[in-house]
Amino acid sequence: MTHQLLNPFSRMGVRVLALSTAMAALAALSGCGGSILPGMTAEPPQLYILTPKSTFSKNLPKVDWQLTIDKPIAQAGLATARIALRQDPISLEYYARANWIDTAPLMIQTLLVESFENSKSIISVGRQSVTLRADYSLLTELREFQAEYDGAGAPKAHVRINAKLVKMPQRVIIGTLTVERIQEADSGDMKAVVGAFDMALGKTLKRIVEWTLATAPLRKKR
Repeated sequence: MTHQLLNPFSRMGVRVLALSTAMAALAALSGCGGSILPGMTAEPPQLYILTPKSTFSKNLPKVDWQLTIDKPIAQAGLATARIALRQDPISLEYYARANWIDTAPLMIQTLLVESFENSKSIISVGRQSVTLRADYSLLTELREFQAEYDGAGAPKAHVRINAKLVKMPQRVIIGTLTVERIQEADSGDMKAVVGAFDMALGKTLKRIVEWTLATAPLRKKR
């Protein structure tokens, strides 16, 4: 009996070759973080949210002016919903499958507005995009907003925000402040890292709120 060899270019051979090629391409995409074929879904990221500040000094002044808060400006690496991680001074990475509930600048803008409202020491505060005839505008820059890990101990949340208080409508800067806080997490667990962010940002928000209310004077009564 003679045995017929399988021609690799026969109909069956072509099907096997096509299937193996597709699987190899899929493996390559998976390895480099590329797109996924239709019908195949990746595990969605866990979303995390930070909290506004709600406790302030007892001698916090009550003011009779209105304030708008612009969206913080930030470098592209921080102007994202991804949670940044720095393990050396010259590179920036991100935690896998862990995101903020919004981009960092928008989230911090919301937390600033809510923190001023929680102080119960200001007539009105709102986002810059809202039609509000404000007496002052708070401009901020997000300069540090990442976890830092040097291989020893737990990661540390590093927050640094520069704030400028601008008198409107003259657009004159009447004060500048930079607040920096570093908070070590209880462990390397993601929830512990987010908790460190919450503490570091909370201290930063408190300082900015109290400084703003103390820097701008009361309006002169007519």
